[in-house]
Amino acid sequence: MTQSIGPFVERFEPPVTAETPATELLSGLTVAVKDNFDIAGTVTGGGNPEWAEDQAPAARHASAVQTLLENGAALVGKVHMDELAYSLMGVNARFGTPENPAAPSRVPGGSSSGSASAVASGLADIGLGSDTGGSVRLPASFCGLFGWRPTHGLVSGEGLLPLAESYDVPGFLTRDLETLSLLCEIFVDGQSADEDVRLVYPADVWRLCEDAAAAALKAALPRGDRNDSPLLPGGDLKELLPVFRTHQGYEAWQHFGSWIERREPEFGPGIRERFAMAAKITAEEFEEAKTGRAAFRAHLGRVLSPGTIMVYPTSPGPAPLLTDGNDIVETFRNRALSMLAIAGHGGLPQVSVPLAASQGSPLGLSLVAAPGSDRLLIETAKRFI
Repeated sequence: MTQSIGPFVERFEPPVTAETPATELLSGLTVAVKDNFDIAGTVTGGGNPEWAEDQAPAARHASAVQTLLENGAALVGKVHMDELAYSLMGVNARFGTPENPAAPSRVPGGSSSGSASAVASGLADIGLGSDTGGSVRLPASFCGLFGWRPTHGLVSGEGLLPLAESYDVPGFLTRDLETLSLLCEIFVDGQSADEDVRLVYPADVWRLCEDAAAAALKAALPRGDRNDSPLLPGGDLKELLPVFRTHQGYEAWQHFGSWIERREPEFGPGIRERFAMAAKITAEEFEEAKTGRAAFRAHLGRVLSPGTIMVYPTSPGPAPLLTDGNDIVETFRNRALSMLAIAGHGGLPQVSVPLAASQGSPLGLSLVAAPGSDRLLIETAKRFI
């Protein structure tokens, strides 16, 4: 078992602040930055020691970091993450596993593990993370936090170490909705929250959740009619995961493959196997995955009319235990990715709200809507808290 460690790769004393903030919206709030975002004068290590050894210090802040500073936030440090962001549980065999303060016997979720751990423990008010396959949303659910995966492309990824750029988005973790609303004011421009909202609870997605967890979430839902129309005709979601794995894996190998072949890094379990799988994906298989993804995106475009919000569990259940075996974790991971791939495939915004608990561990409920509905989701989240 990996050793539990604090969330920080590097803590800044004193905190890093902008010399002349453009606004004071985030004044008095602190930020922990995932170690795949550039911070001027520091190495962007990506959760992997060999990668860190091969990098020079960044010349400037990543765009998202710079925007936070310009609005009055103070950076308290860079935080741990899963190796090269290619995992989902928050377990890093090279550097250890940050604690899940909400459930210390369980994993924190990844790859934005340090960001979630720092916010949940009160060491920072905002966690800046990245989300490719669920790396903000799942830690939010596991650690009892609010998590926001913005519409793909809404928040600039300049200065973010990519994994699969057609899925990658900077994202945010907070302990309260008020702070998330402030971030929305800063990063969202020109979106309306005035649509008449129609909530849909897709039964096929809910079926991926463990019975006890689903029951706990449903018991905590506000009263009202619940439209449970399935997301896909016939309710068969089985193709979402293989399409995601192929599409993501091919992009990841295009970025890291030549470095991996040259450097031969000592990846931890899971990371090693995923990159080995990615290395074997052919261009033809990638094109097939692109076609499958495009078909699903077209379906989402038909289903998600203006004001329509899908409501479903962020995760299949509470965070796995630190002592759970690989078979248990991998089964959980596959179900989680099937749920999380919906927004990933569609470039959709998703907000995870801490709503309930199961087995003494937090559970998140997600709101998902069409691209450009970020403000609407954050406003609608107020109905659930």
